[in-house]
Amino acid sequence: MRSSPVRDALNVLMLTHRLPFAPNRGDRIRAYYLLEALARDAHVDLVSLVHDRDEEAEVDGLRDRVRSVTTARVVRARSLLRAGVALAGAQPLTHALLDAPDLRHAISQAVSRHRPDVVVAFCSSMAKCALEAPLRGIPFILDLVDVDSEKWRLLGETSRGPLGWVYRREARVLGPFEAHAAGASAATLVVNDRERASLEAIAPGAPVHVLPNGIDAVRFTPPVTPSAEAEIVFCGVMDYAPNVEGVLWFVKHVWPTVREARGDAKLTIVGARPAPSIRALAIDPSIEVTGTVPDVRPYLWRSALSIAPLLIARGVQNKVLEALAAGLPCVVSEAVYEGLPHTARAGCIEGGSAPAFAAAVVRLLGTRPDARRRLAAQVSLAELSWRDAFAPLGGLLRAAAGRHDTGSARERHALYECRV
Repeated sequence: MRSSPVRDALNVLMLTHRLPFAPNRGDRIRAYYLLEALARDAHVDLVSLVHDRDEEAEVDGLRDRVRSVTTARVVRARSLLRAGVALAGAQPLTHALLDAPDLRHAISQAVSRHRPDVVVAFCSSMAKCALEAPLRGIPFILDLVDVDSEKWRLLGETSRGPLGWVYRREARVLGPFEAHAAGASAATLVVNDRERASLEAIAPGAPVHVLPNGIDAVRFTPPVTPSAEAEIVFCGVMDYAPNVEGVLWFVKHVWPTVREARGDAKLTIVGARPAPSIRALAIDPSIEVTGTVPDVRPYLWRSALSIAPLLIARGVQNKVLEALAAGLPCVVSEAVYEGLPHTARAGCIEGGSAPAFAAAVVRLLGTRPDARRRLAAQVSLAELSWRDAFAPLGGLLRAAAGRHDTGSARERHALYECRV
């Protein structure tokens, strides 16, 4: 159970597009530890979208961490209809899909109970709410995490047909909103210098701060004896386009070479909601597709190494930090490598091409288990703690609460609404 903040602590309203519990996927993980950091210095009221009954059932896991939790249920059919309508206009699909009929009412309820000194909006989907009534004029911090419009732009460059058009459109309409929200915020947080450069390119002058992802190293501490099996693991939500494309690329262009060199090699793909193209990979007896699992750690601990072959990767890939903490060296794509904290790179090998990726995997499979673990252990996990990552947050909250330019924030929002 967490310790309560001091009596005169700030009131913070946190907005999330997904309930930050249990911390078992990338967006939930960062949001969960962000919430914990906020709760050390502030009284936190949480308003979160929920997407199904299973997610809604997890609310009790947060009650000892926050003062109140209010949820709003996303209605999938309604969201898809709104998204179809949005395609004819200038509204980002991010906003159409990540919304709920009673979200504004949920926010109003939370505000009526405890008026916030600062709003913390997680990702661009919730920044829209921070700029609208009843929150308009209250200073807000935006944890953008990464610049989604840049991710959509890159996906648009590599995807063909209607889907490519949708990605390019989303990049075109979401980018101006991200720039506006960052400029209107008291502070905008991103996970690394690459994301800061991308955001500053579209929002020059915005108050951008790098607060990297961390890792709960104790939770992932591996068993004493490393695995001697020739097993390779990939972890990630498996209906997320970059994960799907990365795994399909690996299986098509890298896996045959690995299997030719190591006939005993096995690949385990761990993650919820595998797309049909991913499920179809399990026809190969050397590939296991698990679907949703209660805990990824046993799959990490039984493996020899982890892979992250994403061709498009924004932000920091938590899957790499978790694998390193579990004692596994990682073979990663160039896009993943560039987004990693420098201290994490010591346990990774960059595979910049299919032959290089395959060669690195084969080399690690041929390495003694204890030597593989030593490679992962070169990473200083003490430098990657969540507490250290979010250490500047308290100062940013106090600075935001001290702002008195809410009138100019309202004016900037009115000008943005006129433009779109």
